[in-house]
Amino acid sequence: ILSALLAYPTADLQAAAGDIAQCITVKRQIPRRVRQTLVSLAFELQSGDLLDLQARYVDLFDRSRSLSLHLFEHVHGESRDRGQAMVDLRERYRAAGLDLASNELPDYLPLFLEYLSVLPAEEAQANLAEAAHVLRALSERLTARGTPYAAVFAALETLSRTAPDEALLQEMRAAKIDDPNDLAALDRAWEEAEVRFGPGEANDGCPRSNPVIKRPAQVIAS
Repeated sequence: ILSALLAYPTADLQAAAGDIAQCITVKRQIPRRVRQTLVSLAFELQSGDLLDLQARYVDLFDRSRSLSLHLFEHVHGESRDRGQAMVDLRERYRAAGLDLASNELPDYLPLFLEYLSVLPAEEAQANLAEAAHVLRALSERLTARGTPYAAVFAALETLSRTAPDEALLQEMRAAKIDDPNDLAALDRAWEEAEVRFGPGEANDGCPRSNPVIKRPAQVIAS
């Protein structure tokens, strides 16, 4: 459900949003206040103009590295460690009997959440806990933007049952928050060579597929 809510808005997501809202209301492990905001987000996605929803999504998550939904952007940046981390994460997917069926990189958060959804609860919680500091920082940044997407990260932090590492969290809080309206700075930030993580593995910039709503979407059984 949380993977779907974080996905790029599509007509399929709009069609499923009512069912998603209904499912959220019974998830007692998520605080009531957070559930209410998630339900509101689902209804926004259901009733909003699709082009407006897509523009809002791009403004939030694609035009600002500080709000990127690619987890390793916040952990490794553009260091060489990111490439190996991508390979390792993909191998974890394959070990779970899953393989990528989209053009997204393995660290794309909705994709990662789909992977967690097929794991035993304790293993999923342990995997989610690894990113606790990223989830908290993104929750804070989205809350400052006044967007209901912040509730998705609040829910994930609750499900992780882990307090973020304070040193790592402070490091993220100290990072520069880029301004998505500063187009010159945006061009400079993304003006870099294509990074490949193996033969044919580079993100080719194709439109996102929508996770969870249709099976298979981001991942398929191997």
